[in-house]
Amino acid sequence: MLLLAVDTATPAVTVALHDGDSVVAEAGQVDARRHGELLLPTIDRVLAEAGLKLDAVTGVVVGVGPGPYTGLRVGLATAETFGLVLGVPVHGLCTLDGLAYAAGIAGPFAVATDARRKEVYWARYADARTRVGEPAVDRPADIAEQLAGLPVVGSGALLYPEAFPDARGPEHQSAGALASLAAEKLAAGDAGGFLAPLPLYLRRPDAQVPKNYKVVTPK
Repeated sequence: MLLLAVDTATPAVTVALHDGDSVVAEAGQVDARRHGELLLPTIDRVLAEAGLKLDAVTGVVVGVGPGPYTGLRVGLATAETFGLVLGVPVHGLCTLDGLAYAAGIAGPFAVATDARRKEVYWARYADARTRVGEPAVDRPADIAEQLAGLPVVGSGALLYPEAFPDARGPEHQSAGALASLAAEKLAAGDAGGFLAPLPLYLRRPDAQVPKNYKVVTPK
């Protein structure tokens, strides 16, 4: 097994290779505006570090979000393209699940990432491998009471400490954690534990067609 994991649903452009036992190589960079520029060079760097070629990959793992429209689609489009070219399966996982797995917290907690517009993408977890319910997007103040007393992991928690006083790391997504979670599921035969490699936006894109714009027709 050789899994190539990518995630661009957050400001972190992160890539990892996993051989079924452990992470072979991992690299990433936090830059919310350059997902398209950074992803392919990061994949090349990870493959070079591992001394492997792309055709050695037997499966692709991709974070499906939630995340902003532009960044998220970069990783998904790349993952689907590699899957088609290599003829290998593409396994989707919730980006928040990767952060939860990396946190390694045994008891109940939550994960929150920055959704911009003074909101967070968030979900609750029974433990590092078990999400409770579906991800959502809300203002921190609106969910502070629901999450009172719980540790909250991720950049969204660290950005709003007044709403999440027990904010913890990791701050950013790790493709290594996402790949490790996927490898566990595959080893356990948990094929149903994956999501389709489709974007989980939770809200409409920031870019909108202007309302009441003037239509120009030829004379």
